[in-house]
Order: sequence, then C-alpha cells, then structure tokens
Amino acid sequence: MEQWYKTSCVMCAQNCGLEVQVESNQMVAVRPDKDNPRSQGYVCRKGLKIAHHQHHAQRLTHPLKRVGKGFEQISWDQAIAEIAAKLAAVVETHGPKSFAYMGGGGQGCHFEAAFGVRLLRGMGSHYHYNALGQELTGHFWAWGRATGRQYLFAGPDHHNTDVLLAWGWNGMMSHQMPQARRFLTGFAKDPHKVLVVIDPRLSETAKIADIHLAVRPGTDALLSKAMIAIILAEGWQNDPYIEQHVSGFDSVRTWFEGFDARAALAVCELDYEQVREVCRLVTSRKTSMHPDLGVYMSRHSTATSCLGIILLAISGQIGVPGGNVIPGHLMPIGSHSDERRPHTWRTVATDFPAIMGVFPPNVVPEEIQNDHPDRLRAILCSGSNPLRSYADTTAYEKAFSQLDLLVTCELAMTETARLSHYVLPARSGYESWDGTFFAWTYPEIYFQLRQPIVEPEGEQLEVSQIMVRLADALGLVPQIPDELFSAAKKNRLEFGLVLMNYMQANPAAMKMIPFILAKTLGEEMGSANQAVLWGLLNTLPKHSQENAARAGFKPGLTLGEEIFQALLDHPEGIWIGRCDPEKNLGTLRTADGRINIAYPEMAAWIHGIDAASEAAALEKDPDWPLILIAGRRTDMNANTLMRDPSWNKGRRACSLSMNPADAEDMGFQDGQNVKITTEAGSEEIELEVTGAVRQGQVMIPHGFGLDYGDEVYGANVNRLTKNTHRDHLAGTPLHRYVPCRVEAI
Repeated sequence: MEQWYKTSCVMCAQNCGLEVQVESNQMVAVRPDKDNPRSQGYVCRKGLKIAHHQHHAQRLTHPLKRVGKGFEQISWDQAIAEIAAKLAAVVETHGPKSFAYMGGGGQGCHFEAAFGVRLLRGMGSHYHYNALGQELTGHFWAWGRATGRQYLFAGPDHHNTDVLLAWGWNGMMSHQMPQARRFLTGFAKDPHKVLVVIDPRLSETAKIADIHLAVRPGTDALLSKAMIAIILAEGWQNDPYIEQHVSGFDSVRTWFEGFDARAALAVCELDYEQVREVCRLVTSRKTSMHPDLGVYMSRHSTATSCLGIILLAISGQIGVPGGNVIPGHLMPIGSHSDERRPHTWRTVATDFPAIMGVFPPNVVPEEIQNDHPDRLRAILCSGSNPLRSYADTTAYEKAFSQLDLLVTCELAMTETARLSHYVLPARSGYESWDGTFFAWTYPEIYFQLRQPIVEPEGEQLEVSQIMVRLADALGLVPQIPDELFSAAKKNRLEFGLVLMNYMQANPAAMKMIPFILAKTLGEEMGSANQAVLWGLLNTLPKHSQENAARAGFKPGLTLGEEIFQALLDHPEGIWIGRCDPEKNLGTLRTADGRINIAYPEMAAWIHGIDAASEAAALEKDPDWPLILIAGRRTDMNANTLMRDPSWNKGRRACSLSMNPADAEDMGFQDGQNVKITTEAGSEEIELEVTGAVRQGQVMIPHGFGLDYGDEVYGANVNRLTKNTHRDHLAGTPLHRYVPCRVEAI
C-alpha cells in the first residue's frame, strides 16, 4: 500500500523537511514538507533524490569479516565477540591512547555520538575524530575564547539584519542556513537591505549581491585586519558597546595601530574606497557576518576567525538584534575542551589539542605511522568514510593498512569499509529513529525526531545499538537491577522514578547512562536513540526549561515527557524552545561576563600579517602556477554516501573548472581531459571552461572518486590535498588554497 511519511533530508546540516511515498518498502516519490516549521516547503534537489541514498547496490545487510583479500558473512554474536576481544587486547597491551573513535553521525544521525564517545571514554581514551575537526574547530576555538565556551558560537540573526556579510560563503549552493536560496533571493531584492559577498570568484551568491569584494585568494586575514584598521582610524568603533560588553580591546587595538590598510588592500586586489564603504555600513547599520569554508579552510584560518570576531565586537554587533547572536540548542554539537587545562589531551605525534571535544582528522595518518609506544593502533569508524571524506587519501590508505584493528559501521561498502577488518551494517536515517542537534535557527529552537519510514532489508542495527552490544561485550555497562527492566515494560513515568532512585544510589553509573537507557527503555521502544532522547529531555538544564516554557510548554516535572510526546506526535518537527532575544549576552560564560577579544595566543600571528609579508608569501611559484579550491559545492554533490551515480545521470557533475583566459593561455579546450597535480598527488579529470572561476584559480567539487560497481565515478579531490597542509592551531585543512598545476594528458 502506498503511504506518505514525514521525514527530513540527511544530506546537509539543514535537514529540510520531506514527505516520502513508500510502496512495497521502497521510496517511490519525494516532495518537500510544507508542514515542517523550519524549512516550510523548501528543499534542494539533493533532498528530492534521497531515494538514491537509501536504495542502491552497495547497501550492507550483514556483518562481514575480512578473510584474506575478501570478506565472509558472520553472525552478530561472532562479530561483537571478536571485535571486543581484539579491541580489549590492543588497549591492554598498548594503553588507551592506542584507540580512537571516528564518527558522530554526520549530517543526519547524531545520536550515535552519545554511545560512541562513552564507549571511547569507557576504554580510557579521549581520541574522538570527526568532521567538525575537518572544518570548524578553529572557528569554535576563536568563539570559545570570546564567549567562554567553544559551543557558544554566534551566527547571523539573518531575519533582523540590515547588512549581511557573506564571507567565503556561497549560500546559494552550500545553504548553511534554513531556506538559504529563498532567503538570499529575497534579501538581495529588498531595497532596505545590503548583501555584501566576500569571495575571490563571482559565485552564485556574488551574482545577486549589492557589493562583491573579489578578494585575492588567501588574503582574507589581511582584508579583515585592514577593515578593523580602517574602522579604528575613522573612529567608527562603538565605544559605548565596547565599554559595557567587551574585554581586551585596549590590548588588541595595538595590533592595528600604524597598519597600512591601503597597502594591504592593494595586495588583496581590492579598491580602498569600496572596502571603506563596507566598513561604514558595518558600523552604522545592523550587521551580521556569515563566514564559511572559504575562511575556515583558507590561509590563516583560525587567525581570520579571531579577526572576524574582533571586527564584530568593536562594531557592537555581537549579541544584539540583527547582529551575530548565540543560538539556543537542545544539546551542544560538541563539548568545551580548553587546551590550557592540563587534563585536555593532545595527540601523541603531532601535539594537537582537542577543540570542541574532537581532534583534527588531518593528523590521523601521522598518529598511526610513528614509533611512539602510544601510537594509534585501533579505530572504530562510523559513517565518515575517511578514505574519501578527509584530506590526503594516499596517506590515509597507507596508514589504515597498518592498523591492528579497523572496524567500520556503515550503510554501504565504502572505500573505508573495504580496508576494514570488520564491517558492521548500520541502519540508515530512514530505517531508524534519529535526529540532529544543529542549531541554525534563532530565537526559536527546532528539533525533529525522525521516524523510521522503511524497514531494513537485512540485519542492520542502529549504530547506537551496535555500540551498546560492543560496550556490553567489553564489560563497560554496569549491572542493571531487575526493577529497571520491569519498570520499562510498564510506562515511562514509573520507569523514570525507578531510574532516578537507581542513579541516586549508583552515581558512578551516570557515565554509562546511555547504555543503561538503551538496554532497558530502549529494548521496549525498539530504539536506543529514542530512549536516550527521552532521558535527555527529562534532565534538561534550567535555561533549556525556560526556553521550553517560552515556546509554550508547561514547566514542571512532566516537561520532558510533554516535549517527548509532542515530538512523537509531530514527525515534521516542532519548536521545542525559544531564546530570550533581550538577554543573548547573558549566555556568556567568560569569567567577567563580557566578550573577550584579547587572544594572547594570536598576538604574534596576527601582528605578522601585513602587506609586505603577505605579498611575499603569495608570490607565484612557477612549479605551482594555479590555486586549487578543493571542494566546490554544487547541486550535484552531497557526501560520499550518495554513491549511486544515477542520481546525476545526464549532468556534468564532476569537472575541473577553469577561467577562459587561463584555458586559452594553456591551449586547453572545454571538455578535454587534463591532469591536475599538487604536492599530494595527481588526478585526471574533464576540464570545464567557465567565467564563474577567477583567473589563476581552478575548482573541483568534493564527494566524487567513488568506487561503484566496476567503475570509479568522478575525481577524488582529496587525493590532491596534503594532510600536513593545515592550520597550525586547529589542524583544519587549507582546502581553499592548494597550489597546483594543470597539464594536458
């Protein structure tokens, strides 16, 4: 029987609402969900093609064990027993630092992280690697210093802003906010609004902008510093705001005194008067900034994030309506991990600290390939496919082949799964109860408990359920009394009372509460994820309870149960809370309750960014005459789990984009195959000649180079990115500035 189900897209962090028609357990039609309160009927073609993510020839159905050069099917009991025994042996022999968890749920399924991290900590390790450390940890570090917590990062109050700075953000393609194209198109048409795009190329967003600052590739930090210097020289800073809300202004002000902004902007290849006008707008109107990977993955990554915060702070644009505001959340997407504290772990070989609770994936090959007795030897990998998702595929292949144990929990037989010792089949986001904790709305707080809409056709489990079985086999789950199991069979209210009494008598068991919930209430629900959400909602902190009350929920002991039931009743998602816009700066966790912009760790770095040093650093190397943007976002790429190439049938999905002037100089023609080479390696790819790319730059989309059937579909851009080409504080790969050359084949 045909039936329409409400769900959401798992291809990007916006998780736009979908309605899916299912017939004979197959997704047969997809349409946008107009009832979803966040996306309101908005969706891009990736969401409409979600059936290709769910149904394809590489879906995993049973546990597999490597035997020789192939795999054999085994039972769950055998798989869990053998993995637990081997993992325990590695940790017992080499210590807890030899083990890492690589995962966290990606763009659609975050609940596994509660289990994966606790399993990791139960084994004594802190080494958690995931995509946050691939893109955003420098940004989180900078906000952590400013607000007191790395998870208290501020984003644009889009709907109340007058001036929007889209810095390194091509929202018309990469989204990164609800209803991005709908919003940006309307914003650009509004005569009372000003859209400023800072991007080296004429992106799709730059084409509709009021002002386009076509900054020279790699000079974002220099531009930031010039803008701050102009504001201070003109006396445009917001002194009353600084006096009331900002700490450290006097110390950082010296970084910009005597700075030659005109010379800097000449290196940036920008017009001084146009930049000055942008500075005037920023300081005279409600302004917000939306940075993205064009900043986070370019030269001076973390320093540029710090400069962006300083720019907003001196302009009085943090924590105010229309500025950059700290959004609310049900659960932070990471934890605060201050590297200044002695208990914060650092990597063994490369000495990088955890930021937002995670370590940078770029260092993993080096953490495996070294002679240190604590080197990394065992990895539990879930939903991240590092052999295509992370920088330097060649280094990863070599390193992973040397692991004592590699276990992959995955939907499909990915490139990483093929190198694994064990492959465990995971349910998709459409076969399980799941959701995400992305906080991209303000002042409302949104959550959706995505419900299963198709049945797994095999022995797949929720990744959380896999983690529970492993934790049990490793002896990490405390003994659970019979009364908890009995109460779980009755009702959630009675279970909650029994659980509370148990936790009061056994406070040490709190560290393993997700496993306890999964084995009791989760067994009755048929979902570990559902049980953990119930537990989370029934232990909301005071500020979350206040937010929920502002959204219309009744305060009191039954608040968590009320929200949980509302989520079950509304599969399209609901507003579960509302922040107080008048008290946004009240969420700060700094010692003095103010925005701290001193950044002593940044002083030498930022001081050294000037016109002369940047001009010298950007001198063209004749061996590498072009700059590769590694990872262009388009309508035709998602992540590496969109594996079946038929979703792009008839489209030119993966090509190397080059400016016509560069193509003419090199004697290239549109459509010919070329070879691109970087420090990391080479790839052959079709050339696309287009004026959308700046002269001197080339671009390749991410998410390709996938082995599907007997063919490799597209070029793997991460074969061209060196893992050591990274930000020296956060380890973020500098994908938006990769020197390269292109040759005819």
